[in-house]
Amino acid sequence: MNDADPTSALRLWHETAPGAVVLDGFHALKHALRFGADVRLAVTSDKESVLALAAELADDLTGTLRRSVVEVPADELRDLVPKVHPTRVVALAVRRGRTENLAVLAAAPRRSPVVVLDNPRNLGNVGAVVRLAAGFGATGVVTTGDLDPWHPNVVRAGAGLHFATAVERLSLDAFPPGPLYALDPAGDDIRTVTLPDDALLAFGSERHGLSVELRERADTLLALPMRPQVSSYNLATSVAMTLFHWGGPN
Repeated sequence: MNDADPTSALRLWHETAPGAVVLDGFHALKHALRFGADVRLAVTSDKESVLALAAELADDLTGTLRRSVVEVPADELRDLVPKVHPTRVVALAVRRGRTENLAVLAAAPRRSPVVVLDNPRNLGNVGAVVRLAAGFGATGVVTTGDLDPWHPNVVRAGAGLHFATAVERLSLDAFPPGPLYALDPAGDDIRTVTLPDDALLAFGSERHGLSVELRERADTLLALPMRPQVSSYNLATSVAMTLFHWGGPN
């Protein structure tokens, strides 16, 4: 990020926005910076409030934000985004490179699983899964289907943590190596299985579950414990339970 006056910052925003990743709010900007994102511009209508948040929640970034965040008029900020975040800061970053992500996903030996979302439909759920994967230290999140895992609404729900893990859309035949464990109600109780670090952990779509192709490709089907007459868990909840089982004592 470079220092700029408000007029130059607004011009740079409009030049940079096409193709850039929008970091909506303080936490998204904070996480992106901490994990090495190439943040090209950050603007706010209240720089003192942003610096106060930094002092409280991310003092390691206070100096960077003081030098780099540009204050613009509130009405100009409202023109840049559909809805101004309550923290009144928004930034633009370069999307993490596909080549870099594919190298991370394919690297061996892998020390943490890859989460696979099979044709997900809900943008917020995908973002929540990215946030979980980053928090658990998963190698990455792979999606199949036509949903872009870098969609602005996914990035918003992921709180900038796309830069802390490898997030890519892949076809089934391009999956990274490793045993494929798919979550399915007909599978073995997950509590009876030790998940290896190089596992691919696959979860079906919110409405339809696993595709036939992925289910047939799976090495093992696993089921989460669930009370009778409860039909399902939220996707992010299922991912959290599975990652906790992987990372917890076995």
